[in-house]
Amino acid sequence: MASSLLSRQLALSLQYNLRLSAPGCRFASKAAPKTQVEFEYDGPSMKTEVPGPRSKELAKQLGEMQNVGAINFFCNYEESRGNYLVDVDGNRMLDVYTQISSIPIGYSHPSLMKVLSNPNNMSAFVNRPALGILPPENFPEKLAESLLSVSPSGMSRAQTMACGSCSNENAFKSMFIWYRNKERGHNNPSEEDIRSCMINQSPGCPNLSILSFMGGFHGRTMGCLATTHSKAIHKLDVPSFDWPIAPFPKLKYPLEEFTRENAQEEARCLEEVEDLIVQWRQKGRPVAGIIIEPIQAEGGDNHASPDFFRKLRNIAHKHGCAFHVDEVQTGCGATGKFWAHEHWGMEDPADIVSFSKKMLTGGFYHKDEFQADKPYRIFNTWMGDPSKNLLLAEVLNVIRRENLLEEVSRSGKALLQGLYQLQAQYPNLLSSARGVGTFCAVDIRDEATRNSILIKARDKGVLLGGCGDRSIRFRPALVFKEYHVHIFLNVFNDVLAEYN
Repeated sequence: MASSLLSRQLALSLQYNLRLSAPGCRFASKAAPKTQVEFEYDGPSMKTEVPGPRSKELAKQLGEMQNVGAINFFCNYEESRGNYLVDVDGNRMLDVYTQISSIPIGYSHPSLMKVLSNPNNMSAFVNRPALGILPPENFPEKLAESLLSVSPSGMSRAQTMACGSCSNENAFKSMFIWYRNKERGHNNPSEEDIRSCMINQSPGCPNLSILSFMGGFHGRTMGCLATTHSKAIHKLDVPSFDWPIAPFPKLKYPLEEFTRENAQEEARCLEEVEDLIVQWRQKGRPVAGIIIEPIQAEGGDNHASPDFFRKLRNIAHKHGCAFHVDEVQTGCGATGKFWAHEHWGMEDPADIVSFSKKMLTGGFYHKDEFQADKPYRIFNTWMGDPSKNLLLAEVLNVIRRENLLEEVSRSGKALLQGLYQLQAQYPNLLSSARGVGTFCAVDIRDEATRNSILIKARDKGVLLGGCGDRSIRFRPALVFKEYHVHIFLNVFNDVLAEYN
């Protein structure tokens, strides 16, 4: 399959240099030199409505086996490549959402196809080991080539997991174990600890808590749900923990025009964080850790300043709390730096950094003191998948070889500039355009209009995603270039013009 896909590489000669004029205009450009042949299509191509007849037929079949309420359409991944997703009805769409921000270098990338076709890698795909007890011979080497080669500042340990939720869930466990070991003075658990934990009672199951933020999203498993506060549908009917929830700053955009107001808002939120830590300690539920996203994604692409995060880190130090940065959606280059928290400019930004999505595998980095003190404490059957580390290693090679972080910064500037201009052109529709790198968003006047715009854009060949109450979020692959930005902006402009 790799060879047949490679044989269908297409050269693009699209154009650059954004220009926007009167309503109904196009984003025109001058020709720009290309450094390589693009493994990609030359634009969207729509043949049917979406979902089309074949997608509807498949949804009916699957509906006999599963709940299909969330399914948009069925995909032909064999025909999808680069920034373009093809559905089973032959519709080709520019994907600016990329499987909820989880495709790092586009669909069917030739370099990843070569990893799959390499006979030396076959065993990793055929034999999935229980990594915690029976890892393969080359696992330390491959871990060093992949995850450890991009470790966040101050961290040399990575615990692999399968997905974002189980990454955060086990990171919580690591923080609780660390906190209790501090309380015990690193002595062994008492007989009472061991006895009481078996019946879900303290002190073996201590009344500890994790502080999270309103609007945050950290997963859908039980512990993670207690820290997720983005949409009610995620949490409804599920029992939860009595853990503190702090306000996340509600900033005004553009940030540079509201410096004073935003600083006051961040100060208010930080003050409440400290108050909550004190309150929960007094309630007998001490805060063992604080979890936060560098940009709240699912909750509405909510930003805070580097100063806010630096001060929050100091609060965690002051009160003896672990500081957990959730980079599941922001990690792997989407903001123009490999880790979004690098924008904070801190030597010691976190104790734990969780990851998944574009990293192709889940897990968390941690400082030495958060290493599990005994076997089987942070454990499950698979604890990740060695084949994903092989793919990640090649993704990282492509990122370095093609300078994709620089590409993201360039594309992100073009995308944000285009959103600013459309916002000025359609002030009745758009507001609060914001972003770092290509991790961008814009608010729509109301939820119904946002949902309508998403459908209209899809019908014209562009896939977008919503977040928060009324935002559209942009989550392209790292190979999303400036000319892809212009393709998107042209379609988006056409959609918005229909509302005038």
